[in-house]
Amino acid sequence: MTQPAPAATRFAALLSRAGLDWFLLALLGVVALAYLQPGLGSKASPVPWHTITTVGVALVFFFYGLKLSIEKLRAGMRNWRLHTLVQLSTFVLFPTLALAVRPFFGRESGELLWQSIFFLCALPSTVSTSVVMVSIAGGNLPAAIFNASISSLLGILLTPLLTSLFLHTGTGGGQLWGLATQLLWQVVLPVGAGVLLNARFNAFAERNKGRLRVFDQVTILLIVFTAFCDSFAEGIFSRYQLADVVKLGAGMVALYLVVFGAIWGISRRLHFSRADQIVAVFCGSKKSLVHGSVMASLLFPTSAATGLLLLPLMLYHALQIVLASSMAQYLGWPVVVSEAVPAG
Repeated sequence: MTQPAPAATRFAALLSRAGLDWFLLALLGVVALAYLQPGLGSKASPVPWHTITTVGVALVFFFYGLKLSIEKLRAGMRNWRLHTLVQLSTFVLFPTLALAVRPFFGRESGELLWQSIFFLCALPSTVSTSVVMVSIAGGNLPAAIFNASISSLLGILLTPLLTSLFLHTGTGGGQLWGLATQLLWQVVLPVGAGVLLNARFNAFAERNKGRLRVFDQVTILLIVFTAFCDSFAEGIFSRYQLADVVKLGAGMVALYLVVFGAIWGISRRLHFSRADQIVAVFCGSKKSLVHGSVMASLLFPTSAATGLLLLPLMLYHALQIVLASSMAQYLGWPVVVSEAVPAG
């Protein structure tokens, strides 16, 4: 006689049929918790959240390195068509779209809002979330790490260049290289250490692939929670009417979907493999909140409207994680199922 499925399994199946899973619900939950208790995860909290998330991201990339052989990494670097599409999407397609909508903004108050949107479009891609989403969706992981890392490095040069061409900035210069140092410690060195240990511990990483995937997701939840706690604690959203935030949020959703759809269409026309398509859309459609927050203070040190400057970025950051998480879970579902079915 067939045993009834456990309640947790039945609940998970119900969520799956509804297009949801625990991770998407957890995303909404941490945002709600950040709204109710912003001090819990803000910079003023006694809990060292920054250290925790920094270590978490470094471990995520270390475990990625364990899954990579040097041969696979070299193969990923040779995929120049994919790398070109991702970087052109990040630093050409996004700014072009921002310039295209400029006539729809007024000369005074609207101009400042457009500048904040252009600043968003000039930023590099994220590193941790891009690679995590590619991993969840079952994409080309070596190529994702390569593209996300290169985007961050290029952004140190290209973001100030783009903003200086189209906006009025007052950058202080050399402090931007602090981003390169952060990238080195959080990404390059952990991945390098993992790759060097690949031959010895790759079997361990393969056996625990499911647990490592959960670790990726928990790391994303912590990043989202602390980012929203800081936003609510500093009152960024309280400075604007709800209708304005809703309209701007709708615009950010439209921006993400247009870029995502354009990259997906171009990658199909270029006959990319499914794994490379996933890299293109997830690495090419992201924008980095970390880089944006630091660069805003460096490029606009005397601006009194830093809150407005960061508002589109905050909205896009939140929406890109929610939308990308949903898409990554959907694209990765066949991969997860195939891994869960025993061979033979």
